[in-house]
Amino acid sequence: MVSHLLPTYSRADLAFERGEGPWLIANNGERYLDFGSGVAVNVLGHAHPALVEALTDQAQKVWHVSNLFRIPEAERLAERLCAASFADLVFFCNSGAEAMECAIKTARKYHAASGHPERVDIITYEGAFHGRTLATLAAGGQKKYLEGFGPVAGGFIQVPFADLEATKKAIGPTTAAILIEPIQGEGGVRVVPPQFLRELRKLCDDHGLMLVFDEVQTGIGRTGDLFGYMRSGIAPDIMALAKALGGGFPIGACLTTAEAGKGMTAGTHGSTFGGNPLATRVGNAVLDVVLAPGFLDNTRKVSLLLKQRLAELKDRYPSVIAEIRGEGLLLGICCVVPNGDMVAALRNEKMLAIAAGDNVVRLLPPLIIDEAAVAESISIIDRACAKLSQAAKPATPAAV
Repeated sequence: MVSHLLPTYSRADLAFERGEGPWLIANNGERYLDFGSGVAVNVLGHAHPALVEALTDQAQKVWHVSNLFRIPEAERLAERLCAASFADLVFFCNSGAEAMECAIKTARKYHAASGHPERVDIITYEGAFHGRTLATLAAGGQKKYLEGFGPVAGGFIQVPFADLEATKKAIGPTTAAILIEPIQGEGGVRVVPPQFLRELRKLCDDHGLMLVFDEVQTGIGRTGDLFGYMRSGIAPDIMALAKALGGGFPIGACLTTAEAGKGMTAGTHGSTFGGNPLATRVGNAVLDVVLAPGFLDNTRKVSLLLKQRLAELKDRYPSVIAEIRGEGLLLGICCVVPNGDMVAALRNEKMLAIAAGDNVVRLLPPLIIDEAAVAESISIIDRACAKLSQAAKPATPAAV
């Protein structure tokens, strides 16, 4: 069959017709344990009753009215996000890249509004991934994503991962902000040490810079806290969210303090679809579940169990697994074998996972998983590792 989709993805020859919790059912009836969650999106798994109810109820009322009018569901979602975070203000959009674009504009506009329009440069880190727009690709700085798209957007200065001295040296009179992911997802599930984040907060305070966190992948409970920054004991000035915020429905958000957002006045930014009634109704339903008493406690408990069991597999299969990384339910298997082989081996055993940089396989299960799902996942990974380990062994010389 000839596909008319632009071939920008290397798709597996696999399609799904429905989902149940952490499981996806293919159109041939086979069940797959979904530890990819649509790349950290399906935070409540598939067909969660609260999301289904919210979506279907709102779909019978009003989907879209534009931001020329008040949207009560958006106002409520913004209020709740601010109450649960450092922020005072929220801008809604449709994706992580859009949320990051807003964050970049907000950081630069702050300085322009403060009388320093020359302060436009943003310090970023090697291995980062901030989106697929021209500006966010430039912020990430990865050549494989930038090649062929013409001049690279200016205003981004990249330094080595978690390198404090390099960060200090990069700060100058045109520096506007420091941008970082609390955990690099695409970059290989590399956890930024909390002490380093605290040092960045101090640097920003000392130099009058904006501290911007990209929490597109870490936000809404993925790390075991509602937001990844919370484990560090400090807060950013600006933060980008998306992915899990809609539990599968497209929505992104840029959160900011009142001071950091003072330059973003009427007409400075916009989004046709951003924050429409349908998206924000679903976003509120996600928060209803994630903010319920005990929900994130269970996420932390299950994530600890999963990480412990993965460590056992690392010890059992040193020819396959080099390291277990991550926090909460954003975990990475750093592989000895090619990570693509691991992803394929897991899929053959009916489990979905996602490759990342640094030869890592990401495990991003929905936050609703229980101990039974953990046990099932470990059994699957064990079988996959056993086969990969056997394949990696050198052939035994024939007897003479």
